[in-house]
Amino acid sequence: MVEYNLSQRQYYEAIQSYGESLALEPYQAELVKLQQHLERHKLKLMILFEGRDAAGKGSVIGSVSRYMNPKHYRIVALGKPTEQEKTQWYFQRYIKHFPHGGEIILFDRSWYNRAMVEHVFGFCSQEEYQLFMKHVVPFEESLVEHGTLIVKLYFSVNKDKQAMRFEQRRTDPLRQWKLSEIDLQAQSMWDQFSDTKYKMLQQTSHAKAPWYIIRSGDKHKARMETMKLILNQIDYEGRCRSLDFTPDSKIVFSSQTELKIMEKALR
Repeated sequence: MVEYNLSQRQYYEAIQSYGESLALEPYQAELVKLQQHLERHKLKLMILFEGRDAAGKGSVIGSVSRYMNPKHYRIVALGKPTEQEKTQWYFQRYIKHFPHGGEIILFDRSWYNRAMVEHVFGFCSQEEYQLFMKHVVPFEESLVEHGTLIVKLYFSVNKDKQAMRFEQRRTDPLRQWKLSEIDLQAQSMWDQFSDTKYKMLQQTSHAKAPWYIIRSGDKHKARMETMKLILNQIDYEGRCRSLDFTPDSKIVFSSQTELKIMEKALR
């Protein structure tokens, strides 16, 4: 028999984690209802999870999808484009992963790689970046008009929190695979990412697919608010009317509010 010796701190962290998991379950049950509604009515939903490295996208995706029927959702996390994909229309590699009727697609980073990481690190040319910024809104508008609901989420952490999470990855053998050279460079390029984020929100948030910003310094609150936000997109059948779906104004922001906050910080 294996014995586990937990410190008092580890014990309380485990209790807290268990309590947080229980608090999420009513919303996860609602997500199952939402999924069934989409399947019943052959509706298509895409959720884009964007944000800086270590912003918590992966853990939120795991919580959102935990109890969903795996037959009717997919998590898409694409790596670097192949040589063949580099010769194709930029959106082409993403289109083949789009949902059919009754399906949910969760993009762990999306075509907005070009608007952020690729642009900041010079993985695309200035012309490629400008073409993307010019065409992405009409591209998304066409998708929505043809029946695909797009929910765009940007997870936001401050510089100190990002550095702390990078250090946790560096020292934790279970998380070291998450840490890359790109991650480490991201800290030194914080201001460039901030400028690029501002331009992205300003130019690509539109009525048919607006950006929502989620403060993810507290991972539990980020998970909870992400679930509420997704559930508020569709009036699905069987919604629990006694559950609180009101967004936390300290966690969830519109792109317009985030832009104002960023502008004020720059003054």
